[in-house]
Amino acid sequence: MYNNQIFDITNNLVKKISDTQEANIMKAARTIADTVKNGGIIQAFGSGHSIAGAMEIVHRYGGLAPVKKLAEPSGGTYERIEGIGRLYLKDTEILPEDTVVVISHSGRNALPCEVALVAKERGAKVIAVTSVKASSELPAGHSCGKHLYEIADVVLDTQVSPGDAMAEVEGVDSKICGMSSIATGIILQATVYESIKMMVADGIKPPVRFVQSKDTNPNDLMDIEKHYSSRLLRK
Repeated sequence: MYNNQIFDITNNLVKKISDTQEANIMKAARTIADTVKNGGIIQAFGSGHSIAGAMEIVHRYGGLAPVKKLAEPSGGTYERIEGIGRLYLKDTEILPEDTVVVISHSGRNALPCEVALVAKERGAKVIAVTSVKASSELPAGHSCGKHLYEIADVVLDTQVSPGDAMAEVEGVDSKICGMSSIATGIILQATVYESIKMMVADGIKPPVRFVQSKDTNPNDLMDIEKHYSSRLLRK
């Protein structure tokens, strides 16, 4: 049997998320389902490596169509500088019927916290994807004095250890291999899954970017994307 810590760590994370996050996943799923029902869109934000978490649910086959990535052009360079988030979102359309998903492992840096604050000021719901343990061990990096998990309406706790890296190799002094992207992907896909189930139960046809095959009509997908294009293509 192949012995690799990453598989064991991932399996343990999946179990911890499953054991501890059911209520939060269901609450986040309800928020997303209501957003779709009310004509809003889901906007996903991540800075630095957390961009990967945002991309997990954006423009993806099998996922929801009304999802937009809030692009962070600096790639994380300015994520600790207060004021950048507010400036960045100055001309970005965030409506009260929207949900903004903010991904940040540490949940302490000024930029993701400010994105969450601005989204709430505009009446949108905020879902945080973060490690509550990592956040609680670090001082807040924004003058509001709050971490991301203290700002958001719903918190999805990835259960990832502080510092992100969780594997060990003899002869290496520090832990290696960041696991937050894997945990973020798992918890977000679980949330999307539950939100689609809720839409069906509510009698709403889920706007899914369905997987194209020889049996599907590409025009159907184009119609779904066209329906949301005015919001998804706008800054």
